[in-house]
Amino acid sequence: MNTKAQEAAKGMGPADFGKLALALVVLAAGIVGFYYFSDNPSVPSFARVVGVIVAVAAAMAIGSFTAPGRKLRGFIAESQFELRKVVWPSRDETLKTTGIIIVVVIILSLLMGLIDWLLKSIVLDWLLKLGH
Repeated sequence: MNTKAQEAAKGMGPADFGKLALALVVLAAGIVGFYYFSDNPSVPSFARVVGVIVAVAAAMAIGSFTAPGRKLRGFIAESQFELRKVVWPSRDETLKTTGIIIVVVIILSLLMGLIDWLLKSIVLDWLLKLGH
């Protein structure tokens, strides 16, 4: 059994729960600090926003060292590897495809409008004749 398989089989241990709890405390502290210092004019709003960003980054860094964090980092690494394999369309292909989609949307919109107008005319004429 390789190391990755052994790590996956372990699951989350007490240390991982502690790290996640610490990450939540750091995140909560950043959010609480943002609102706590909102009434204090000596603390600019920019500093409060930076404090929340730092708290989020620290919480993510702490959480990345847990079993779910390692799984997420592996998933992101594999996703980046797969994205390198994607063949992206050229600018010309993108513009042509976008043009075709716009034309189809316009045609379908006109068709749906025509169907709506016909049904409205038929139903209103029918209801008006029943009312007399």
